[in-house]
Amino acid sequence: MRYPAVGPVRHSAVPMDRVAPTALLRYYVLPRVFGRPLLTIQHHVQSRADTTTPPRRAAGPPRSATALLPTHPAELRHRRRPLVIVQNAGQGQARRAPLLRCSLGGGIYVASQPPSRPTPPLHPNSSKGGKKLIPLSEVAKHNQPGDLWIVINGRVLDLSNYAGQHPGGTAILQTWAGKDASALFNAIHSPGIVEERLLSQQPGAYIGDIDPSTLPTPSHSGSSVSAGSSATAGSAPVADHEITLDEIIGLPDLDAAAEQRMSPKGWAYISAGATDMSSLAANRQAFNEIWFRPRVLVDVKDVDTSTSFLGSPSSVPFFIAPTGMSKLAGPEGEPGLATVAGKEGLVQFISTNSSAPLDKIPEGRSADDQVQFFQLYVDKNRDNSEKLLKRCNEHPGVRAVFVTVDCPAPGKREADERVRTTAVLESGTSGGVVQADKRGGGVGRTTGQYIDPKLNWDDLRWLRSQTPMPIGVKGVQSVEDAIRCADAGVDAIYLSNHGGRALDGSPPALYTLLELRKLRPDVFDKCEVYIDGGVRRGTDIVKALCLGARGVGLGRPFLYALSFGQDGVHHAVDILKDEVETTMRLLGVNKLSELGPHLVNTKALEGKIATELAYGPNEEKSTSAPKTK
Repeated sequence: MRYPAVGPVRHSAVPMDRVAPTALLRYYVLPRVFGRPLLTIQHHVQSRADTTTPPRRAAGPPRSATALLPTHPAELRHRRRPLVIVQNAGQGQARRAPLLRCSLGGGIYVASQPPSRPTPPLHPNSSKGGKKLIPLSEVAKHNQPGDLWIVINGRVLDLSNYAGQHPGGTAILQTWAGKDASALFNAIHSPGIVEERLLSQQPGAYIGDIDPSTLPTPSHSGSSVSAGSSATAGSAPVADHEITLDEIIGLPDLDAAAEQRMSPKGWAYISAGATDMSSLAANRQAFNEIWFRPRVLVDVKDVDTSTSFLGSPSSVPFFIAPTGMSKLAGPEGEPGLATVAGKEGLVQFISTNSSAPLDKIPEGRSADDQVQFFQLYVDKNRDNSEKLLKRCNEHPGVRAVFVTVDCPAPGKREADERVRTTAVLESGTSGGVVQADKRGGGVGRTTGQYIDPKLNWDDLRWLRSQTPMPIGVKGVQSVEDAIRCADAGVDAIYLSNHGGRALDGSPPALYTLLELRKLRPDVFDKCEVYIDGGVRRGTDIVKALCLGARGVGLGRPFLYALSFGQDGVHHAVDILKDEVETTMRLLGVNKLSELGPHLVNTKALEGKIATELAYGPNEEKSTSAPKTK
């Protein structure tokens, strides 16, 4: 995709050592060309004389850097962020730009930063195919219930006869009558839904394309689900300037950046924990209470992070944990995560509550052998779950099914409830609908009304009858239940307290992992064990692996990264890969198989975990016995 230059060219590409660090608000550094690092300025330059105050964003158009670049590369990238090259810069610009002496030839180009989130393409039946261009001023005239036009992704749609059929009611359509609702639409709906639900039944609703020259310039690139005041959940304070991707050097940095970029509703839903958020905080703190016992004088020049999950390969021991309504983080949603996962060799979990329909997520797959696991919420209407499992069996990438068992009822996430949405959100896979009511606007609560609270141990046999794939149980929070899962013959146990979003006061998964290691280590020989919750560092991942975890999941961090688009997710993966490799080297290991309990000190946690198995009067005790040494 080609983009025009983003503004007047006023600054040349110059060596980094000639630019004062305080002079820039945002910048991107091209890789060195024959030893000369080049600077590409995306936004505005602050006065060099002002070195005492933080940079502030100036008004007016952004500025780009110019340079005499060899030939015409279609696209330059730095940390996977594209720097688009626009040909035929003016000669006055060229005279001010230094000549880069390299072997690629000659030509004058202007490097500029494209939008971080590409705008969805216009409908294929655009004005080129005979449809007229309609100015926004004309659309604005049609703003009444019986005469209702809305602009969505460049198309002007007449919804006068559809308003009464809209699943979210007529109020939201009336709010956006005569306006461009693209940003709101893309933050909520899956691609193709207009064709599937509207144009397939009322093809005449598409009356033309909007004249793009009449649209206002968007003021922010983030999702714009209309909502009330922002709510935060245990995040760092928002920075006093817009955080760029190049400023993200660790996953904790993503919290403040994501809060800036997401809508208030998206941030509240994703960041929220249950009630007092004690479990949410404990998830993170638990990792800080385990200490390493490194080995030195080990040749660690080459380290191997590759592994396998249920027989499927993975380049790293971590994965993208299942998360619902991912489009609240960024418009690319689950397909965008799928694209990155395929390129990076990661396993991606797909949630029943995904924003995108299950059959649309493969469109984002970037590798034929890409591995995805499906997280199943069992529907009260068992037929719906059976149909969904049939689609999973036919899905080109799904290799395992994990049934979620820790949410027979949705947790109370007060931050999510406080921020009401004026829009109606719908899961593309489960069909669960989010709509504010008198209890609040909680996404998790309202989308989860279909989940079967009667799910029990006998249903594992039903699940086994529905799919030939490996089966895992997600949401195990006690050793007793882990033992029972192993006795039931499941292939994997996924230790999780739902990211601190279900039962507040439930133990961090790391506690349960340590209990399992201490009380029933034989379970690790019967099935693979996975873990998530509170993971932010490569050191966290390695600590869990030392205690026996096969793989470690991250949910929120990848959604926060998705607020920057696919580039953000790639960046997050790069950070984690580097941290895992560094931790292995400093620990004195070359392969994941060399990790074990001997490399960690868990004394600080052992006073917080169970020391023996405990059963209630109506619980079924395990009949299996641990292996004796």
